[in-house]
Amino acid sequence: MPIDEVDPVPADPAAPQVEAHLPPGVTRGPETMRAFHAVLGNTLVANVTSSFLWFALTFWAYLETRSVMATAIIGGGFMLFTAVCGTWFGTLVDRHRKKQVIVASSTVTLVAYTVSGLLWLLLGERRLADWESPAFWLFTVVILAGSVVESMRNIALSTTVTLLVPEDGRDKANGLVGTVQGVAFMITSVFSGLSVGLLGMGWTLAIAIALTGASLLHLLPITIPELAPEPDEGGSKLDVRGAIAAIRVVPGLVALILFSTFNNLVSGVYIALMDPYGLTLFSVETWGLVLGVTGLGFVVGGGLVARFGLGANPVRTLLLVNLGIAVLGMTFTAREWAWLYVVGIFAFMAVIPAAESAEQTILQRVVPFRTQGRVFGFAQSVELAASPISAFLIGPIAEFWLIPYMESSDGRSTWGWLVGSGEARGIALVFIAAGAIMLVTVLLALASAPYRRLSTAYAVAPPQQLEGSAPA
Repeated sequence: MPIDEVDPVPADPAAPQVEAHLPPGVTRGPETMRAFHAVLGNTLVANVTSSFLWFALTFWAYLETRSVMATAIIGGGFMLFTAVCGTWFGTLVDRHRKKQVIVASSTVTLVAYTVSGLLWLLLGERRLADWESPAFWLFTVVILAGSVVESMRNIALSTTVTLLVPEDGRDKANGLVGTVQGVAFMITSVFSGLSVGLLGMGWTLAIAIALTGASLLHLLPITIPELAPEPDEGGSKLDVRGAIAAIRVVPGLVALILFSTFNNLVSGVYIALMDPYGLTLFSVETWGLVLGVTGLGFVVGGGLVARFGLGANPVRTLLLVNLGIAVLGMTFTAREWAWLYVVGIFAFMAVIPAAESAEQTILQRVVPFRTQGRVFGFAQSVELAASPISAFLIGPIAEFWLIPYMESSDGRSTWGWLVGSGEARGIALVFIAAGAIMLVTVLLALASAPYRRLSTAYAVAPPQQLEGSAPA
């Protein structure tokens, strides 16, 4: 029987549905779904705030410095610190109630953003805008810290889906998560550019601080029904060993994480160069609007997953989506046409929710609930660690070699047939090469034995049974 036709093993109707992580008398259903939707709505506010300030910082830094390397360091630094902290965040999620983790994350973010506002008032924009000064990097690191800690709530949200959403609805719930992320991206893309262009970075900071405080106040009365977790005795605060053990138990899961890691290595190229390319074609205000309009792709993609799910084999869906991303990466800057770039970004954003939802759904099914935080955190650490490496490398390479080379007559005559002519042909050449590498990787993954093993493991996995004894 082909892999895609393997039916999941049905649950035994006589077996007790143990809900030991939920309070007595609470089962996954309408009550827990209301809690999930409340947390999801709060996450929308938090994601809007974090993305708003982070986009604004990137736009402001590039406009003040005109340095591709500065934006590459900022983007790469965010990915690096998120990767370094991922396993620690995941361990915290497994050891504490989910609401405690989310509240702590929002509180630290509010403190960090407030400190960045004080730095703005004390030091002034002129000192902060010099990217060669310590003040610029102190200001950037404080905002970065607030945004990185805010990412801890995303790990908690992934485990909350397992806790609160019935088994047969998790792929669609993950689609709703993707939709929320898309709405946040769309809103912040528009308003970050407008805010920096029309109001300046100072007022942008004030707005971010106010929104973060509002989201924290909204979060406090929300109730997530969950009993206190029982941490493993003698477990480490940075439980890498526990995460690796949980991953190795599932056939093919190590290969999935390695595949995602390599893809993120390639994707770091786009992280470093997408904004500089866009700001070459558009003003900062227009570029913000472009990102807002193309951000509708996130909403469309997440909505489609929420409506139709991911199919019988999310592993196959994940690889096919990455195949589409590779093709897009090779074509959306093939010519320096603004409409082509806009259409390509929209298509890219439309397929991303399916990829992210697929990986989340796979882990939520095959990994025991009590270790999911560590597995999600470890996967985040490993997968995101690749992006800053390529971001840090490609910034200097593009700025000091590829861009000048493609502006020379030799570069134009050698590669003009492929990338056409224009101001940002060096960046375009990088994008095409990165897409080609990703295409080959995905084709090899589709033909691999780990793909078949993980597909089978997902298909035969029984419904998630939360540990413990059912209440009497």
